[in-house]
Amino acid sequence: MAKATKTIIKRLDSRKPEWFQETQQLFNQVAAFYFEVIQAHERVLEQKNKESLRVLEIITVTTKDNPDPIMPLPYEVPAMFRRAAINAALGSARSFYTTLRKYHTKKAQREAKGKKYNRRPPVPPREWNRHTTFYQGMMKGLGEDRILLKLYTGSSWAWVKFEMQGRGIPEGWNTGCPQAIVHKNIIHLHFPVETKIDKPQKVAKQVENPELRICAVDLNLGDRQAVGAILKSDGTEIARRFWKGGDFLQRRRNRLLGKVAVHRSEYGEILPEDVLDNVRLWDKVRNIEDYEAHRLSRRIVEFAQEYGATVIVFEHLVNLKPEKGRYSKRSNTKRAYWLKGRLFKYTRYKAWEKGIITSRVNPRNTSKLCSECGVEVYRHNEGEIPKEYRMGAPLFTCTNGHRGNADLNASRNIGAKLFARYKAC
Repeated sequence: MAKATKTIIKRLDSRKPEWFQETQQLFNQVAAFYFEVIQAHERVLEQKNKESLRVLEIITVTTKDNPDPIMPLPYEVPAMFRRAAINAALGSARSFYTTLRKYHTKKAQREAKGKKYNRRPPVPPREWNRHTTFYQGMMKGLGEDRILLKLYTGSSWAWVKFEMQGRGIPEGWNTGCPQAIVHKNIIHLHFPVETKIDKPQKVAKQVENPELRICAVDLNLGDRQAVGAILKSDGTEIARRFWKGGDFLQRRRNRLLGKVAVHRSEYGEILPEDVLDNVRLWDKVRNIEDYEAHRLSRRIVEFAQEYGATVIVFEHLVNLKPEKGRYSKRSNTKRAYWLKGRLFKYTRYKAWEKGIITSRVNPRNTSKLCSECGVEVYRHNEGEIPKEYRMGAPLFTCTNGHRGNADLNASRNIGAKLFARYKAC
């Protein structure tokens, strides 16, 4: 068995946002204190989390059996609030010391070869801005549309009842401890939920099945944002699908980025410190991109499910850079590249929930070679004589006479690369 996890977001009625801010500030103060305790007692990290938490409480908490702790906690906080802060500090400490060890290892390897290692070492968190986690004891009365939370008012602790809006917890999913996210006096609770699923086989094992079906996806910058093909191991294409909407997204984003550029031009190259950088406009840009990534990733997973595909494969796209041009055009292209990464991330967790594995392959020549015969292709528009490879053109023709949709040809090559990778092993 394996676990599938995701986050359910619920919005609270916007009462007492200042109490949430006070609670978060205190939470970060306690977490920062425990990080300092861990730095003074690094061997705590050699234990598992449960044992580390117990040791840290012995070091810091005054009790009847332990009246004089080594480093007493200077804050009066509830026990479950303290434990949530300890776990936040432990997570940060484990991450920091792991990164530090990797730094020293790489530095030693470089110096052993007589080379300089110019990267700076990692440093502990300079500022703490963790979101408050509400363990049992800090919340109660959880229902579909209401919850009681224990908040710090600045001078004391109080139970406050809140109404919630948002989608319900899916049936069969277990709810974890929520985090409070406060943004511009708008309060959201992020509930982690998880369920058990049958663990899918690794790709290397699945390709041994002659009936395996995969969903190969080619991502684009044009109106067709993605093209998917359901393929069998022998290259047989079962189905294909085109997902549009790229032009509409580009127009909306370009209009908003143009407004950002106009506003920035009023102040020159550098905005004054007291001028906010188009906060509402940037929020709109991020929201439409996030919606589109969720929409498209859901469509891809549903397509794979519909035809029984158990692997979804993408290109591994990195280091994409926009061409020179106007600010809004460059920003639009750059954010389109970022959207590709977010789309893969969202597809991966949605697919895992359905027992489908995601994978990536090297993008080299996926668009430049014919999926039928492997020779180089010409890309061109409808009605043009194929003479050259024109980037972004919708059609392809190869010297052996094969022709068709260029994006679909790339999808087939992506799928073929996945099968070739494991058959060569």
